[in-house]
Amino acid sequence: MIKIERKDTEKTRQAVEDLKKAKQSGSSYNTESVNHALREVFHGKCYICENKEATSCQIEHLVPHRENKELKYDWENLFWACAHCNNTKSDRYEPILDCTKEPVEKVIAFRKKGYFGEDEKLEFTALQENEAVKNTISLLEAVYYGTTPQKQIEARIIRKTLRKDLSQFKEYVREYQEAEDEDEKEDIGYLLEKELKDSSAFTAFKRWLIWDNERYSELKKYIPES
Repeated sequence: MIKIERKDTEKTRQAVEDLKKAKQSGSSYNTESVNHALREVFHGKCYICENKEATSCQIEHLVPHRENKELKYDWENLFWACAHCNNTKSDRYEPILDCTKEPVEKVIAFRKKGYFGEDEKLEFTALQENEAVKNTISLLEAVYYGTTPQKQIEARIIRKTLRKDLSQFKEYVREYQEAEDEDEKEDIGYLLEKELKDSSAFTAFKRWLIWDNERYSELKKYIPES
């Protein structure tokens, strides 16, 4: 979960216009334009778990609307989430951090400890103390570990995808450190820059891998300012 800029684009403008019409007529907010715009804004990844390989994605209300029309059709309240995270969150965590307005990865540390089996653990550490941070961490723990037998299976799949993605990222880091000349380092730098962008999967964990290790301090230049 990282800060995502809700950019003003042709798709988002169309989505906002269609939401106004849907609100007036009482029709569904779940339109084609809204789906396309949200997918564009959130780079095709779930805003909570940051998985880009989810096969089922949904429109999620950051603040549960409970049939409040203002919240139900408010573009700023609509987010792109995988079915696992949307169902896990539902209306059970309120308030949580708004990742389009707050730098989530700077108020919560995202760390993966260990390697496989029982030694592996995901840790979410609050760097600020408030209710939204506390609820967001509770949600992240529920998402990545599951709250029911079925969701525990889904969570294992997400953690497996995360492990695979982080392993590839760490390999790029090693290749960068072992580069024999500046040209090779520059080539690998492009890959690292891509992996640390907002559009990358599991970006929060990758950025914290860099922030936590002084020997990787040179790589901080590839992390965009938020």
